[in-house]
Amino acid sequence: MSQDDVLCGYRLQLFDLAGRVGVAAACRTFGVHRSTYYRWKAQVERHGLEVLRPRERRRPKMPNQLSLLVEERIVAFALGHPGLGPKRIASELRRPRWGGIVVSANGVWRCLRRHGLSTRPKRLSLIAGYRAPYEPPAAPTPEPHIEVERPGELVGIDCFYVGRLRGTEGAIWQLTAIDLRSSFAWGELVVCRQGNPTPKQTSKLARRVAQELHAAGWRLERMLCDNGQDFRGEAFHATLERLGARVTHIHAGRPQRTGTSRPCTRRSSRSAGGRPSPATSTRPTPDSGASSSATSPTTTSTASTTAG
Repeated sequence: MSQDDVLCGYRLQLFDLAGRVGVAAACRTFGVHRSTYYRWKAQVERHGLEVLRPRERRRPKMPNQLSLLVEERIVAFALGHPGLGPKRIASELRRPRWGGIVVSANGVWRCLRRHGLSTRPKRLSLIAGYRAPYEPPAAPTPEPHIEVERPGELVGIDCFYVGRLRGTEGAIWQLTAIDLRSSFAWGELVVCRQGNPTPKQTSKLARRVAQELHAAGWRLERMLCDNGQDFRGEAFHATLERLGARVTHIHAGRPQRTGTSRPCTRRSSRSAGGRPSPATSTRPTPDSGASSSATSPTTTSTASTTAG
């Protein structure tokens, strides 16, 4: 049963009740004005009860309405260029190569809205639905993991810019090394007068790592680092050769391959207050180890932590 059938039945019940209890009572019961009833009654007496069924009305045609051909061209152009908006579509259709169709941007938008394509996501989703069939979501890839059998087999090392310490000459950098088997980390803060940490400073941290591993009964076998000048220097490579360890440099542009040293550096920085570091608002203590000489940067503080 359609909506027209329901409405026609409602009006027939009105006429039936009006014949039994009167026009005024029937109109009051159905909530219809008496003038409307008498207008319907005149039509029924002339054309029969079928006139009570709602008539189908054609869609009004406005004098300035776009022609069917223009609407087809607008929809075709919008689907061919789904990233363009109404203003751009209207300006492009004015060109001779597209037929020189003169239509306003508002007219383009109303045309696209009538076809359910008024927004860019709707046009893109329609095109994607026709071009690519549905595919079930792929299974999640396993999380990358570095296989290490014993402590000291692979140690990641990295540096991180902290900030500037009031009262010192130079920037503060954090050097971090972490054993990829035990997740035990070493950290040092160094003062750099020019640029990044030097190979001399990174070599000092490497010697410390090797000494503490040796004291625990393990040996430093390999260090994983990036391609910075602080790890490419001859002093750093010579230090690791004397320690009996090898150096592995990651590929350029892949800092995540330094193992867990970079995440450990970020966590230690956040635990210290994040950037800007609290060191930027405190004065160095006399026993901090900060050097004021212009020869080479020195270590300001050292700390050992366990990576969480």
